[in-house]
Amino acid sequence: MGNLIINLFPELLQIFGVKFINVLNFFELFIRFTFNFLVVLILVRFLYYPLARRKEYFFSFILVSTIVFLVTYSLVSIADLSTGVAIGLFALFGILRFRTRQIPVKEMTYLFLVIGISVINAMLNDQTSYVELLFINMIILFVAWVAELFWQKNTENSKFINYEKIDLIRPDKKEELIADLKKRTGLNITDVEIGRINFMRDTVRIRIFFCEEKPQNHFEDGRSIR
Repeated sequence: MGNLIINLFPELLQIFGVKFINVLNFFELFIRFTFNFLVVLILVRFLYYPLARRKEYFFSFILVSTIVFLVTYSLVSIADLSTGVAIGLFALFGILRFRTRQIPVKEMTYLFLVIGISVINAMLNDQTSYVELLFINMIILFVAWVAELFWQKNTENSKFINYEKIDLIRPDKKEELIADLKKRTGLNITDVEIGRINFMRDTVRIRIFFCEEKPQNHFEDGRSIR
């Protein structure tokens, strides 16, 4: 098919000295991008999202994967950069942080997974077979799936909150503190850890430990409970 197009329309394949289309390279890009997109979609949609239910991160993971894959593929394939430079790109993408809000540890882990998968899939060369690439992606998905199963069984979770009733932080009133937090949050709180106390504002930073079957309530770090 590619040779037929070249023979029939040779003048259409170059515009101002630049190829209009390289059929083989285009199909390689299309297939590899589709493969990478499907792997990331499985990771984010079927492993992360059913438990987290956070649409903003789902949106971010998909777009980050897309741009990382395309940038890495372009620089490695078109610019013919070395593997060392490609690894440097992974390090560069890896240190990126969303500055608008603090990202929880789990979401940050998925961000690194998305970036890593995209870089790996974009760095495929003639020394790596498609079977090896498929195996690498399947291993990542399998490990993430096993980790999610372990996380569901180990249901204890923790969050940080700002709390204003500092008279309840005394050791002899721990049970009253836990009862008040249970009433306010609706969470099955099992333990608390007292952090920094601000006597000027009469607030204290508390780490609460709670058990739940699925994370329904997502309290951001530093949210005040009043």
